[in-house]
Amino acid sequence: MARIITMLAALYFTGMAGAACPDYLNSDLRKLHSQDTVNLCQISAGQALLIVNTASHCGYTNQFKGLQELNDQYRDQGLKIVGFASDDFRQEADNEAEVADICYVNYGVTFTMIAPSGVRGDEANPIFRELAAQSEAPSWNFNKYVVDSNGRVVKHFGSSTSPDSPELKKTIESIL
Repeated sequence: MARIITMLAALYFTGMAGAACPDYLNSDLRKLHSQDTVNLCQISAGQALLIVNTASHCGYTNQFKGLQELNDQYRDQGLKIVGFASDDFRQEADNEAEVADICYVNYGVTFTMIAPSGVRGDEANPIFRELAAQSEAPSWNFNKYVVDSNGRVVKHFGSSTSPDSPELKKTIESIL
């Protein structure tokens, strides 16, 4: 019996049913305005992800509120939301302290936020390179990628899709 429990625990920590976490998610990323790092494989073992490229001075910045509401609604059902701050569209604050204040103070964000990095083209971080390969690169801030527990993009939503969109929620619920 102990051997079975050990095997089940190993399966859980490597992802669903023995499938290893995909390489593109298995890297240490610095958290926003912190020296701490996070590994997406470790925080999402066997869980679905909603990955979003964000900016603090954009017409869509108020989507942080809706993303936090999604986080509150679905985190106990197995959804991890990860925001990637980016200045690819020249709408990010000048420093990480200001970005952090906008996220954490102004919008009460508690989901994981990653330090600024590229999300498009040659400067894209490995996660967004793979998301683009599986679907499409973000065309603006606040693109949303629903990713299943095996690391596959289920659906990509553009900036204009709000976090309270019935279609987004239906897609999330389909993989929980």
